[in-house]
Amino acid sequence: MAARRELTFLLAEPERRLLRAIAARLPRWVTSDGLTALGMVGAVGAGVAYALSTLSAAWLWAASALLVVNWFGDSLDGTLARVRHVERPRYGYYLDHIVDAFSTAAIGAGIGLSPYVNLGVALAGVIAYLILSINIYLESQAFGVFRLGYSRIGPTEARIVLIAANAALALSGASAAAVPIATGTVTALVVGMLIIVAVRIGRNLSQLARLEPPPPLHLHLPLPPSPYRRTAFTAARPP
Repeated sequence: MAARRELTFLLAEPERRLLRAIAARLPRWVTSDGLTALGMVGAVGAGVAYALSTLSAAWLWAASALLVVNWFGDSLDGTLARVRHVERPRYGYYLDHIVDAFSTAAIGAGIGLSPYVNLGVALAGVIAYLILSINIYLESQAFGVFRLGYSRIGPTEARIVLIAANAALALSGASAAAVPIATGTVTALVVGMLIIVAVRIGRNLSQLARLEPPPPLHLHLPLPPSPYRRTAFTAARPP
């Protein structure tokens, strides 16, 4: 897309340098589309691993590993295209965000099917994340700036939080306190995301209202009836 990319999240700069170094060393047979597919496989695999954690908490380690696979494919596909100067901006923009939506749904559903988080709360988290994402896409069209993330939190930081939570749950074992703590934490995150997006939407509307103020009031008032139209209409009526 033509929108300028603006990455403000905490790990944006070191991640950018790391991804460019990896992309420069990948063999030619590795393609951006292949990396996108790998990221999708990682997301679906993570969702399945979360669901299988009903059998054993050890599956949480597999979910963490697959989140890393998801990060690798999802974060590197665009960087590889830019490093090789083979960008397809509109194609990549559309594909990346369609895949991101499916990946988010797969991971969220898997978390909800795990024994740790209520399914309704997990799906509410998916909806909140998608609302955040939709707002980012709309901002890129309205302001010409693509801000990937909110303040200091971006997709990479979100994955790190999930991996840390997986480790804590796996190490705690089948603790009775794990379920309410995990569900309560996700609920707090959902509420926080909704508050963040509400504040940002309000700020965006205020800025857009300044950029495009409403027309003067007199332009909304109906025009007075024309005597010429009335005369013509009267003359046209039969006697």
